[in-house]
Amino acid sequence: MSDPRYTPLRERHEALGASFTDFGGWQMPVRYTSDLAEHHAVRQSAGLFDISHMAEFLVTGPYAGEFLDYALAGRISAMPVGKAKYSLVLAADGGIIDDVIAYRLADDRFLVIANAGNRGFVDSAFASRVRSFPSIIERQQERAEGEERSFAGFLGDRGVDVEDVSDSFALIAVQGPAAPAILADTEGIDALSVPWGEQKYYAWAQATFRDEPLLIARTGYTGEDGFELLVRADDAAALWDSLLVAGEPHGLVPAGLAARDTLRLEAGMPLYGHELTTETKPAQAGLGRVVAADKPSFIGKDAVDAAADAPVLVGLVAEGKRAGRAGYGVVDADGAPLGEITSGALSPTLGHPIAMAYVTPSSAEEGTAVFLDVRGTRIPATVTALPFYRRTK
Repeated sequence: MSDPRYTPLRERHEALGASFTDFGGWQMPVRYTSDLAEHHAVRQSAGLFDISHMAEFLVTGPYAGEFLDYALAGRISAMPVGKAKYSLVLAADGGIIDDVIAYRLADDRFLVIANAGNRGFVDSAFASRVRSFPSIIERQQERAEGEERSFAGFLGDRGVDVEDVSDSFALIAVQGPAAPAILADTEGIDALSVPWGEQKYYAWAQATFRDEPLLIARTGYTGEDGFELLVRADDAAALWDSLLVAGEPHGLVPAGLAARDTLRLEAGMPLYGHELTTETKPAQAGLGRVVAADKPSFIGKDAVDAAADAPVLVGLVAEGKRAGRAGYGVVDADGAPLGEITSGALSPTLGHPIAMAYVTPSSAEEGTAVFLDVRGTRIPATVTALPFYRRTK
């Protein structure tokens, strides 16, 4: 067993009294004070998250965009500089290796952020796709232009370079309705390329923190407005401190993985290893829109469609206080199995149990009455549309 990994903010978490848990091989704060207090702070004001365990890959070169079209499910090459796009790394059989966010930094430069536990799998997938990529480009160009000459000489051996830069950076998230005001008040953040009031969702801005590069993306995993800040690992502690100072008048609190999980569940956001696996096709998870099926070639293209009878992801709501958890069954009135819960909790915001589950297509229609098998007790539940919670502005 390998030694646990810690982020550059370990000492800050320990000083704040955090409880730690293993997550993808990393020791991460699960809570600082109270799961509920941290959850409510994000919904009402703001929470500060260390997400430095996430993996970052820099994709560069004259064919970087076309390579990501080939390596990922979405059409990345059409994305303008300054924007971000949610996408999937698919296996050849159409299963999901990971869900990622790609940022276009320049015409020939992209950043791809992947899940911590899948860092090695994504690294291997990119490496194998780089090796096969030039021949794909050559065939596409010859078909499109009718030329006989080889593009191998122009591309060199790859035409694209992928570098795992995860250990060079830290990632900090400020999530909640007060997030814009907090970042605007944070000492040390300067040279913002896009004014705070003009930065759009799923876009990024260039800035500096203490004269060092800082990427500020308006993205998140909580269902609230917020930002994710990519900073040099050596500057992470100073940025964390500055954010806490700026956020104190706004109600900012440090928040751990427990709050992050209930927040993303309320927002209907899938978690790899729960809603997404290598056995899951995108359409089953409600992510068919992420796949640009009309692209001429990408890994998984020929196997991306799910079988007609494959289970599909739905939301479930129940009354009372007993929540279904991952692995609990979903059954009909006679006790016949319909599917299985992938994530569930008593919603702190809504006050009743919620869950995501894969169920048979015949029981997936909104309003369908089902039962949660909670340790042998059947709890009535109803199929509902995702997300459970949506911010009002």
